[in-house]
Amino acid sequence: MSTPEPDAEREPSASEILGAALGGAARRAGIDPDADVSTGRMVWGVIGGWRGIVESVLPLLAFIVTYTVSSNLILALILSVGSAAIFTIIRLVMKSPPVAALSGLVAAVVAAGLPLFTGRAADQFVVGFITNIAYGTAFLVSAAVRWPLIGVVVGFLMGEGVSWRTDPRKRRTFFWLSVAWALLFLARLGVQLPFYFSGDVATLGTVKIVMGIPFFAVLLATTWIVARRLYPRESDAGDARRS
Repeated sequence: MSTPEPDAEREPSASEILGAALGGAARRAGIDPDADVSTGRMVWGVIGGWRGIVESVLPLLAFIVTYTVSSNLILALILSVGSAAIFTIIRLVMKSPPVAALSGLVAAVVAAGLPLFTGRAADQFVVGFITNIAYGTAFLVSAAVRWPLIGVVVGFLMGEGVSWRTDPRKRRTFFWLSVAWALLFLARLGVQLPFYFSGDVATLGTVKIVMGIPFFAVLLATTWIVARRLYPRESDAGDARRS
């Protein structure tokens, strides 16, 4: 008589593989539910502190200012990519993981490629538009098919896997959080595209900076706080019972 295959040998589903990968990426980015840190500190760590802000903003700011002042597209692109290259060298010298160190430089080079080819400065922002479309669509579709990405990530971060789908409160909360993230990415498109089509590089770049890290940080903090309410830590629960 044959024995049934143990559950441990069951092949993981696509959602479990995706969730584990996203959860691992979130932890590597600094989102650790086991760490006893404040919301502000967690967000600050995810964006990389002052260095992360400077690395994110300075190459774009160099492009905007240089092009606005000189109208020299080649010079603006050189300064933008050059700034990213300097930050990459600093990261490598400080022994950062090569992928993390090179990602900013690769992004800057790719973004510079299209305007270098077309001669249109506003095309520097096309890669960002594509990224926003991809992320916005992914979050929106995941919510529509009842597999909200926020739930998939948080579930694996909290060690629950996809069991949250049996809890109506969690399903509803993760649905709306995923919709909120989708709206963030799509709102960036809605606000920035008119300036792109009009060729207003200065305003387009300014709006991109304003709607970048600040908006991301606020929504990340909100998501963290809401998720914490869904998964209170034992120490928090004990403190609440004693009070």
